[in-house]
Amino acid sequence: MPEIDAKIRKTRRALKQIGYEAENVYAKEFHDYMTGEIFSEDPTTLSDVLGNDYLMVHELAEMRELKKMGKIIDRRVIVDSPKTVIYEAHFAAMELELRYALHRKDYYWAKLRLRQHEESVLDDDPNLPEALRSRGEVIYAEFLKLTKNPLNH
Repeated sequence: MPEIDAKIRKTRRALKQIGYEAENVYAKEFHDYMTGEIFSEDPTTLSDVLGNDYLMVHELAEMRELKKMGKIIDRRVIVDSPKTVIYEAHFAAMELELRYALHRKDYYWAKLRLRQHEESVLDDDPNLPEALRSRGEVIYAEFLKLTKNPLNH
């Protein structure tokens, strides 16, 4: 797991650039989280994430947010946790991923992820708790504005 350790260290440094601390996330739990059970059809693989700085930011932040909520990261954390908890962590991670993309002035990535967020979460996710739909919509609207007016952030 040295490759995962190295990627986690690099991603922690990236997150610090935008003021987020992602301490206490370890390679074994990262591997378990990425290869564990899920309730949706997400085609993203461990290899995909390890090969993409933005996805690393997203997954590391998502795990850290789950830990902040008292969750133990293992292969079943997603299916054993309430969907509200999972989506709260996901939305926090999405915001951080988008902030990091904008920090790097990568508007292409931010727009791509916003389109994915709109299509896979807002338009077509039967698991999204209705109570959190508005948060997902706010993230979409706020970051869409920032990608259209990059000088405003």
